[in-house]
Amino acid sequence: MKLSKKKIKARIRKGKIDIKKNVKNLFEWIKGAKLVELKECEVSKDPVRPELDNFFRTSYGRKIFGVKYKGVIHAVMCFAFTNNIPKSVKELDLMSKDAFLQSANRDQNIGKIAIAYTVWSNKKGGGKLIVKEVFKMIKKSNHLNRLITLSPLTEMARNFHLNNGAEEIQVNEETQNFEYKIIK
Repeated sequence: MKLSKKKIKARIRKGKIDIKKNVKNLFEWIKGAKLVELKECEVSKDPVRPELDNFFRTSYGRKIFGVKYKGVIHAVMCFAFTNNIPKSVKELDLMSKDAFLQSANRDQNIGKIAIAYTVWSNKKGGGKLIVKEVFKMIKKSNHLNRLITLSPLTEMARNFHLNNGAEEIQVNEETQNFEYKIIK
């Protein structure tokens, strides 16, 4: 009987070691990941706004950012830059075009508000990481003073943003807006 108890205890210890090792490996990629600007993304993988093509995502000063690790993109976030908070994708389109055209006549800085209108991740922890990295980038910017989302009306989007430190600022007919406070 003593022998079987020893074997059981040994297996439990080995199991604990394996679990710790797997958890460490699961999130180790985050340390080496880098935020990069992308020229395009695989829009079919976008669970939020797959109807928006790469031309929309990159025209009028709009940008696509990704989290890259060992040559592979693991999370993507798309932005438009505006001077007001949009309540729909149509408003986002019009407001970002307006901000872009205004910037051509001024200082080349497009809008004062970064609007994140889609985010997705292919790897555990990627969504949270890209929000954190983009937040740092916007904080360093001279002309951007707000980070707002244009999120779908889903509980998943709401929970994601609230759990990552955002504050809900308005609920619209088809979307909801959250703000990540930027303190410079």
